[in-house]
Amino acid sequence: MTRDGVRLLVATDTGVTHAHFRDLPAYLRAGDLVVVNNSATMAAQVDGTLAGRGPVVVHAASRLDPMTWVVEVRTAPDAARAVLDLRPGEVVELADGVRLDLVAPHPRIDSSPTGRGNRLWRVRVVGPHLLEQHLQRHGRPIAYGYLDHRYPLAAYQTVFATRPGSAEMPSAARPFTPELVARLVAAGVGVTAVTLHAGVSSQEAGEAPATEWFEVPADTADLVTATRARGGRVVAVGTTVTRALESAVQADGTVHAVSGWTDRVVSRAAPPRVVDGLVTGWHDPDASHLLLVEAVAGPALAQRAYDAAVAGGYLWHEFGDAALLLPAHHRA
Repeated sequence: MTRDGVRLLVATDTGVTHAHFRDLPAYLRAGDLVVVNNSATMAAQVDGTLAGRGPVVVHAASRLDPMTWVVEVRTAPDAARAVLDLRPGEVVELADGVRLDLVAPHPRIDSSPTGRGNRLWRVRVVGPHLLEQHLQRHGRPIAYGYLDHRYPLAAYQTVFATRPGSAEMPSAARPFTPELVARLVAAGVGVTAVTLHAGVSSQEAGEAPATEWFEVPADTADLVTATRARGGRVVAVGTTVTRALESAVQADGTVHAVSGWTDRVVSRAAPPRVVDGLVTGWHDPDASHLLLVEAVAGPALAQRAYDAAVAGGYLWHEFGDAALLLPAHHRA
């Protein structure tokens, strides 16, 4: 099956339609704008040894500078759970003489909402080569627990992936194919890109999404503003795109070019201002994902979509089926 052969549930205020992802152009209009994430997935999982304690699995979450990273240390061999009793000064030894010196919890010492320990750590990379090079040589994609075998890194890349930096796949765009993009453009639907390097997603209950690096380029910012001025809809492909765009909105409602780190959390209390629709995969309704979906689609539409997906046997997770959520209202 081609990537665009997965099922697509289209949810609007007037009802739910069952289709396939290749049918996406039929549910958009000329003048709409589809915004995708061009971040590429890294081989971000690597084996190591926690000095004095034994084997661990390291998830490289994000790069702060060439020698400083944020990582998550998990139990070996299956990375089933985070190691939560780490201490500053401990060392994770990797292959080829590379080591990670634990500096401090990230983003701060009290960042665990449960008080059970800090999941993310800032580390200093020491050794003969950079961590990016080490991941290229020894890394593998972060594996999801529901998969029955490992897939190559290419399976975790979207057709838009040009800028390596995501620890986990920006998976909402996985069903797109070059042919589907060409059909969207031929139908008068614009397609443009932002970058947001997605970190690791294994948050504790109540833990806010980590800060992530993003960039909204000038041409994308101008297209978003112009699309809304003409009455077109801005359709974000995934929560990463939603977060990036909403981090670039100015006080007057326009979108400007910007890059840096964002801690924006889109929710009903802090709703989106420029995103009118959402393409998303079906994920377990954890707090941050569900809050963003409800913020874009509205709680009633989001609930109808999830109920229909469960009743219809839609496939969950990153390699599963997809949804297009199109609420009727536009935001100022």
